[in-house]
Amino acid sequence: MALSGDSSSLNIEELLIMSWMETCRGVVYPWHCDHLGHMNVQHYVGHFDIAAFHFLVELGFKADGKQDEGISLVDAQHTIQFKNEQRVGALFKVESALLKVGNKSVTMMHRLHNIETGEIGATTEIVCVCFDLSARAAIPIPDDIRANLQGYIMDPDDES
Repeated sequence: MALSGDSSSLNIEELLIMSWMETCRGVVYPWHCDHLGHMNVQHYVGHFDIAAFHFLVELGFKADGKQDEGISLVDAQHTIQFKNEQRVGALFKVESALLKVGNKSVTMMHRLHNIETGEIGATTEIVCVCFDLSARAAIPIPDDIRANLQGYIMDPDDES
């Protein structure tokens, strides 16, 4: 785990915050699969989207964003890497991590693991932009949100 300073001064809650967080579980059903016999792209994206909603709530956002304040996060970019096929009957879990907090954006990563084999089936890196719902434009992340998010940033290569 990439930590700044001496990790021995961190308490268990701080260490848990800065690790991969399980955000979704599922099974590959026949209707998830395409003509090649493996889970189709649309279902990876769907499970990553479910994971993102759970992850954002874990990070302190409400399930409906901050819509009462006129602010939300919107997806700006998805980069998916498919690593191992997931076939009918495969049990999987999705884990999520926060990689970066920018001025107007956050970058998160999700990885889908086959529970039985332990192999990573796919990963996605998502850039979300802080969005003013009235102006319909990107805005700087409010300071209170930024301060909270800083504690969740981790190195995606950490296996904990």
